[in-house]
Amino acid sequence: MNARDHVGHFGDNRLEWILADYAVQIAGAADVPRGRDVTDHELIYIINHSRMRIAFVETTELQEAILRLRLEFPGLKEVILLDPGAEPGDGFRSLKEVEKLGEELRDSGDRRAEERMSGIQPDDLFTLIYTSGTTGRPKGVMLTHRNMMSQTSVIPVSLSFTDRVLSLLPIWHIFERVFEVYTISSGTCTYYSSIRTLGEDLKQVEPTFMGSAPRLWESLHQRILKGVQEAHPMRRLLFHTAYFLSHYYKSSLFYLTQNDLQMSPGKIWKRLLFSLGHSLRLLLILPWYGFFNAAVLEPIRMSAGGSLKATISGGGALPGEIDRFFNYIGIPVLEGYGMTETSPVIAVRTVDRVVIGTVGPLVAGTEIRIVDLETGEILFPNTSMPDEGRCKRGEIRVRGPQVMKGYYREPERSGETVVDGWLRTGDIGMVTFNNCLKILGRSKSTVVLTSGENLEPEPIELWLRQSPYIENCMIVGQDQKYISALIVPDPEEFRKRGVDADSLESLAASEKAYEMIRSEAKRIISRANGFKSYEQIHDVRLLPEKFEVGRELTNLYKLKRHVIHDKYETVITEMYQAKQ
Repeated sequence: MNARDHVGHFGDNRLEWILADYAVQIAGAADVPRGRDVTDHELIYIINHSRMRIAFVETTELQEAILRLRLEFPGLKEVILLDPGAEPGDGFRSLKEVEKLGEELRDSGDRRAEERMSGIQPDDLFTLIYTSGTTGRPKGVMLTHRNMMSQTSVIPVSLSFTDRVLSLLPIWHIFERVFEVYTISSGTCTYYSSIRTLGEDLKQVEPTFMGSAPRLWESLHQRILKGVQEAHPMRRLLFHTAYFLSHYYKSSLFYLTQNDLQMSPGKIWKRLLFSLGHSLRLLLILPWYGFFNAAVLEPIRMSAGGSLKATISGGGALPGEIDRFFNYIGIPVLEGYGMTETSPVIAVRTVDRVVIGTVGPLVAGTEIRIVDLETGEILFPNTSMPDEGRCKRGEIRVRGPQVMKGYYREPERSGETVVDGWLRTGDIGMVTFNNCLKILGRSKSTVVLTSGENLEPEPIELWLRQSPYIENCMIVGQDQKYISALIVPDPEEFRKRGVDADSLESLAASEKAYEMIRSEAKRIISRANGFKSYEQIHDVRLLPEKFEVGRELTNLYKLKRHVIHDKYETVITEMYQAKQ
C-alpha cells in the first residue's frame, strides 16, 4: 500500500473494520468505504471510478462477489478478507496474514509508518465516500484530514474513558465515522450493535452516548406506545398522566430557557408576561411531575439504556411528535443536520440548546446563507437589518472548515456544488429568531403540481408513517393535478382488524385494506392537522414488497426516490389514469 492510494473497504460495524481503517490512515492512504450490502453494479462502479488497487472485504459473500466480477475491475490487485472465521479464497489474504507480515516488518526495524504519518498534511485525502445515490449515480465525496478534525471539536457531548458508546449506524457512513474518530480520540469504549440486537444491547451496555437515525426513534416510539396500549387500564392511566405532566413541565422549562421555537421577533412585554405564567405552572406541576417522573417515566428511560447523556439523531428529519415525546420523557435526543459533503455536521442541538422543531444552532466556524431559489437573492443574513431575513425560506448554503474538497474526478459537478467556497446543500430551510436552523425539505424532492403549487413530500411522509397501518411510504405527483401515495402496509396491524394479511401481496389485493388506508390518509393529512388543500392525498397504492436497504432505501433509511419511481412507474401511471 502506497501513500495517496485509494483502498477499498467493504463491510459493516466490527473491530476488524476499525483496525483496517487505521492501518490505511497510518499508511497515508485514503479508504473508499461501503457497506456489505453493496450491489454488483455499485462494486464495479466504485472500484473502477476510485482507481483502487487494494480492497478489504468483510464476508465470504463479498469475497465471492469480487471473484465473480474480477474481470470487470482489472486494476484491483490485492483483496484482504476481514472475517477471522472465514477462509480466504484463491488469491486473497486474511487480515491475520497481513498483521503477521506487519509484525515481522516492525521487528526487523521497519519504521515507514512513522515516516508516512509525519508526512500527512491537513489537505490530504482522509476518505473518499461514494454517496448513497438517492437522486442518481453515486458521487465520490473527497474529505480531507482537515475536514475530519474540524468535526471532533464540535460534537456537543463530552466523552472520556468512563463512557460507553453504542455503534449502531453504518460505520462507513460519515455520520458514524466521525463518532468513531471522536470516541477513539477520547479513549472511550465502543460496543458494536445492530437493529436486530439493539433492545438487548441497550440493557446490557447501558450506553452513555450513541449516534442514531430517525427510524430508530420511530420504531422505539411505536414499541413504547404498543406496550402502553396492551397494558392494564390503570397502567395506561398512569402513563398518560405522567406524560401529560412531563409535557407541560418541559414546555414551560423550554420557554423559560429561551428554548422554544421562535418564529417571530415577539414583544418584550409579552415575553415577560408569558414567562410569569410558565413560572407559576412550573411551580404547580413540579411536585406531581417529580413523583410520576420517577415512578412511571424512569422505567421507560431504562428501556433505552438508562444512562444516556444524549444521542445525536441525524441522516434525516425527526418527526415532530417523536421529537417531543422523547425529549419530554427525559431521553435527550439532539437532532443534527449535515451531509456527506460537509463531513457531516452543519448544525446540531446541544444539551442546553434543545429547540424542538429545529436542528439547533450552527457549529463553530460555520457560516450560512439562506438564498431565494428563484432570484438568487440572499435572504439571510441581511447585513442592513439583521432580523429581516429570519424565518424566510430558501436554499441553505454553507461555508466552513467541514466543506469537502470536491467530487473525485468530477470537476464540473464540484464547481456546480461549491461556488466561491459556498456549498449548495439543495435543502430548504430558515433561521429562527433564536438563531436555530429549521429544515423544511429538499429542493430536489419538491413536488411541483400542474397548478404551480410546490410542496415538500417529507413532512407528509413523516406524518403518514406515524400510522400503525403504514410501515413506509412515498409521495408522488410531479406534474400532476394532485398528490398520491405509494404505501408499504404493516400486515400485523391489518390482521388485528380482521383483514386477510398473510402477505403484502394479499393486502395489495384487498379492497378492505384500501378503504382503511384511504380513510387513514384522509384523517392524518387534513386541514385539522395543518395541511393545505393541495397537500391532501387523493389516491393510494399498496405495494406488494417492503422497501429494503440497498434497494429502495439508503443505509440511513432514506428513500431512493428515483429507484422507487422507476420500479413502480407503471403503478403510478395507472393510478393517475384511473382518476381521469
